[in-house]
Amino acid sequence: MSSALLSPETLGQSLGQFDCIIDARSPAEYALDHIPGAINCPVLNNEERATVGTLYKQESPFAAKKLGAALVAKNIASHLQEHFIQKPREWRPLVYCWRGGERSGAFAHILQRIGWRAQQLQGGYQGYRRQVIADLERWAPLAKFTVICGMTGTGKTRLLQALNSHAQVLDLEGLAAHRGSVLGGLPNEVQPSQKMFESRLWNALRQFTFDQTIYVESESKKVGCLHIPDALMDQIRQGDCVEIKADRSVRVDVLMEEYVHLLSDHDGLRHLLSLLTQRYGKEQITKWQQLATEGRYPVLVEELLIKHYDPAYQDSIARNFSQYQNARTLKVQSAQQASYLELAQQLLQSS
Repeated sequence: MSSALLSPETLGQSLGQFDCIIDARSPAEYALDHIPGAINCPVLNNEERATVGTLYKQESPFAAKKLGAALVAKNIASHLQEHFIQKPREWRPLVYCWRGGERSGAFAHILQRIGWRAQQLQGGYQGYRRQVIADLERWAPLAKFTVICGMTGTGKTRLLQALNSHAQVLDLEGLAAHRGSVLGGLPNEVQPSQKMFESRLWNALRQFTFDQTIYVESESKKVGCLHIPDALMDQIRQGDCVEIKADRSVRVDVLMEEYVHLLSDHDGLRHLLSLLTQRYGKEQITKWQQLATEGRYPVLVEELLIKHYDPAYQDSIARNFSQYQNARTLKVQSAQQASYLELAQQLLQSS
């Protein structure tokens, strides 16, 4: 293999060696998924790619290549001028496109001729995507998970955040941009594609040491509309468990803080509650919607805990997490950050 080509098999351990990852695909391809940290410098934008493809089918490959070459040269020149003209000789980029062919090959060739130590990803995004799937399958059985369990509002994510500076943490909800329940969408943030979610998982796992504990929150197989890969989910469900306990008043305080965006959006909250109509009936949903309209949020949150969240948790936790019956129990005293920092220290000291 040419030294200018990088094998996808070595990408996980090689990413840190590059000063820049350049995705030469179209903006639409980039938006769906890309290598974590990559910047988009398309050699053909969405419209140009469509035009060249149409010309290829309707006229001839030769005509398409002529137009494509002209557009690629123009766009690469623009990217050089706008993004890279000030880079030093030692700058080292990695370039990829869809299959590791002409788009990234042309870009990498020009960068190399200038004098930079540019490399091209063999197989392009397709090679990277195959490697993500293979790595997730291979890494999952190696991971040693400790699962943070607890009813809704006990602050499982807060504990993970408190642990993060002292231990390995896999924040599934953070990577999925969703808190995992019908009310769990994040304000002003759309969930990534399934492929992007898997890229984020891959990027997190590649940086872990697998013979050391990885802390993770108890989740269902889906976080919002995203699916946790089966091999990873199976390994998480076999992990040791830690159960967080909290008084209901503390849980209400936590949820009031974490869902504050919903409390100011009456219409949005009423709509989300309506999605539970089939389960609880129109009369119950109307009552909850009325509590929201009247601003009686503590009462609403407590009722949702008692009637919706707690029964669902009790029904699923022991069935899905094999070590739950042996879980250590920790009690959080308040919704304050200091309580979770203290809880993290207790957990680390007892591990």
